[in-house]
Amino acid sequence: MLALVSSDKPPHVELSEVREPHPGPDEALVSVHAISLNRGEVRRLAMMGPGTVTGWDVAGEVREQAADGSGPPQGARVVGLKPAGGWAQLAAVGTELLAELPDGISYEQAATLPVAGLTALRSLEIAGWVLGKRVLVTGASGGVGRFAIQLAKLGGAHVTALARRTEGLTGLGADAVCSELEPGGPNFDVVIDAVGGGTLGAALRCIAPEGIIVNFAATTDEPVSYPTRELFGRAPGARLYGLLLWHELQKMDASVDLRRLADLVAAGRLDPQIALTASWHSADEAIEALLARRVNGKAVLTVD
Repeated sequence: MLALVSSDKPPHVELSEVREPHPGPDEALVSVHAISLNRGEVRRLAMMGPGTVTGWDVAGEVREQAADGSGPPQGARVVGLKPAGGWAQLAAVGTELLAELPDGISYEQAATLPVAGLTALRSLEIAGWVLGKRVLVTGASGGVGRFAIQLAKLGGAHVTALARRTEGLTGLGADAVCSELEPGGPNFDVVIDAVGGGTLGAALRCIAPEGIIVNFAATTDEPVSYPTRELFGRAPGARLYGLLLWHELQKMDASVDLRRLADLVAAGRLDPQIALTASWHSADEAIEALLARRVNGKAVLTVD
């Protein structure tokens, strides 16, 4: 079968023949129709040995149901995620990480949901009840950020979006948009942070007492710095939570949560914000665009 594999030449990806996967008893064999690109996985390509198949997000059709009888049946339209191996014509996906799709959602839309959608959803679930609360989303123009804005708004929050490029974010439900945090600005009950560095340091200075900051990514190697008293003195009880999705999956029912997100998309209540759709034959161009931050939203490749 064909798969996208790591290579020596930038952007370190190429189509190549690889062996077909052999599913375990609790894995379904999925014929992949669409995959989503995430910065975390594409940045690792240069560090992988040539010929490695990576890829987290998959959407397609079940070719073979799991041998133990779990999960969606043969022929079902599905979405799922894997720690690696999704960028291929066929993927063996654990049924606990696989959800059947409703009518009204395309494979391309579904492929955006596993990593970006689940990260946004889990971040807000960790934060707790957001009805009437002030929520700040940093890195808001990215894939996770756009999901987080919409989900927080659906939860009844007042949402502030922080991003370098703020176009279109009010249309997603952001009540306010900004490109930097101003000293002496409003306090936030919840911060969903995708940036780290100086942005996380600034967020620590504007978190409300008993508030929570959920950090799940870093777009900079800049260290985080803030006056310590700004946290314990001004915002007693506030917390900083480090979220790694692969760890959080142990605490989630991913198949149920993926279906929840897919139902919202099918109902028109959640927009995956696909900014780039291309054939996987053009994966190198799509990856270069994503790494150069020319993609505001999600990038999706069709496996054609």
